[in-house]
Amino acid sequence: MVLMVSEEVRDAVATGRPVVALESTIITHGLPRPRNLQVARELEAAVRREGAVPATIAVLDGTPRVGLDKEQLERVANEDGIRKLGHRDLPLAVATGASGATTVSATALLAGRAGIRVFATGGLGGVHREWTVTQDESADLGLLARTRITVVCAGVKSILDVPATLQRLETLGVAVAGYGTDRFPGFYLSDSGHPVDWRLDTPEQVAGVMRAQDALGGPESTLIVANPVPEDEQLDPEVHGRVLEEALRACESAGVTGQGVTPFLLDHLVRHTDGASLEANLAAVRGNVALAARVAAAWAAGQ
Repeated sequence: MVLMVSEEVRDAVATGRPVVALESTIITHGLPRPRNLQVARELEAAVRREGAVPATIAVLDGTPRVGLDKEQLERVANEDGIRKLGHRDLPLAVATGASGATTVSATALLAGRAGIRVFATGGLGGVHREWTVTQDESADLGLLARTRITVVCAGVKSILDVPATLQRLETLGVAVAGYGTDRFPGFYLSDSGHPVDWRLDTPEQVAGVMRAQDALGGPESTLIVANPVPEDEQLDPEVHGRVLEEALRACESAGVTGQGVTPFLLDHLVRHTDGASLEANLAAVRGNVALAARVAAAWAAGQ
């Protein structure tokens, strides 16, 4: 696979400067136009404010790209027909010359190939509700179990089965630590209602765990840093619980299954919370991007 890394990102990796990988599905499938491009630029600017280099990742005309220039970012935001690519889709996209935005799994894979160690996103995929019936589990989990990268996120999407996802991450050997909290965040919510076994309180502590991973030489698995959305910016928990239950019933009534479940539920939440869930999502992403840049700086300082 031909991987095109921008000159800025390539130079930063080669010289040991901090770099943060950013996914592109939030641009193409998570936000309406023109706000998607505004947010994409805002997130890259937030990384730069913390002294790191942003590396937004996407596939354009069959070429995986790590670090997009101005025109490429605009194309991802504005072009119709941009596909949503998980890591399994990358060979197909490359071979057919397709263009697509990368999910968590595809972003983590390509970032790792480019030598980037820190990745910021909103919420991870995980085990879906009714897993015993549907066997529906995000490809994110398996990929993170075999990719040495640090992912700063706001937990997993609250539409999922959170305790089952935590159990699955444990089974897969993926380390999870709360950042400044003993509770696992719930994407839109500061607290999913479930604890975490480990807590880290500074970027330097996170970087120390990353160095310990390398020193121990264990499996090439991810470190998940679960960073909660600030309580004053979270979605009201009562509203979240009520609207999510309505969304789950509507999804079942509509007969939506497979890959259609997550976008259906997220869209329902946005529409029935008057956009409040989207604002909580963006607040979480902004906080994760800033923290990831500080972690990348702490990691670079120890190299």
